[in-house]
Amino acid sequence: MNASTLPVSPSFLTLGPVLFNWRPEALRDFYFRIADEADLDSVCVGEVVCSKRTPFFAPYLPEVIERLAAAGKEVVLSSLALIMSERELDQARDLAQGEGWLVEANDVSVAAMLAGKPFAVGPLVNVYNEGTLAYLQSLGAIRVCLPAELSAPVIGTIAKAAAAEIEVQAFGRLPLAISARCYAARARNLAKDGCQYVCADDPDGMPVDTLDDEPFLAVNGTQTMSYHYMDLLAELGMLRGLGVRRFRLWPQQADMVAVARLFRGVLAGTLEPEAAAAELAALCPGVEFANGYIHGREGHALVEADD
Repeated sequence: MNASTLPVSPSFLTLGPVLFNWRPEALRDFYFRIADEADLDSVCVGEVVCSKRTPFFAPYLPEVIERLAAAGKEVVLSSLALIMSERELDQARDLAQGEGWLVEANDVSVAAMLAGKPFAVGPLVNVYNEGTLAYLQSLGAIRVCLPAELSAPVIGTIAKAAAAEIEVQAFGRLPLAISARCYAARARNLAKDGCQYVCADDPDGMPVDTLDDEPFLAVNGTQTMSYHYMDLLAELGMLRGLGVRRFRLWPQQADMVAVARLFRGVLAGTLEPEAAAAELAALCPGVEFANGYIHGREGHALVEADD
């Protein structure tokens, strides 16, 4: 689809929360640059994967939020995806009871805590049909980022039934599952409680190979992710035609300001998807891209435009 054929309805770009264990100072500087330079509408911040990481970035969070808000970005506070302790439960309650910022629930229990006030739903909550969507909307959900596994026809059906904004993941490693076990620690023969925060050694995720030495998945502490990066540049027009208004970019070890520029250019009709895809590949050397799910194929497949 050419950029000139894109629908004219407004579209928005969201930067998802950083899922990896980046050094606190590096993460602060990343968000400062996003605030100052990135053409994004919304930016999600907060620890989603492992609560043990939270204290390291907490001292920088207020100034990051202030910098993003001052730059005109909508700030969204993302919750943990798996709550397993009283401490984490208290953290979720504090987030739900806060005022002033939209909260993204990545666990159904957090959605229940937010009932009665507007909130967003993250992609780790399994919204696979209109019934689940209707229930979350009845609680107060005004935005729902859909799981990655859905095909375009299913997305279209959900979007047609939605009163909430529908968001689709469009770039980066896809978060597929969360576990009580820490894969990063186990791979280094460490216990989870004594993990030594080794997930920081893999700032873009740790690749996992099959027995045939083929790259298969990636792990990020307790999280299972796709090995491939999602790239839906060529599908943006089709998704907009289905009623999708928001597109999520996942932070990776790439120039995310430049990545956002490419997606904005295609959405605005000033950049052809093919040219944008070539630039994206140059920004992410060595990365393998995929778009299979959206075409009803296996997730790691790359379906070309003429297919």
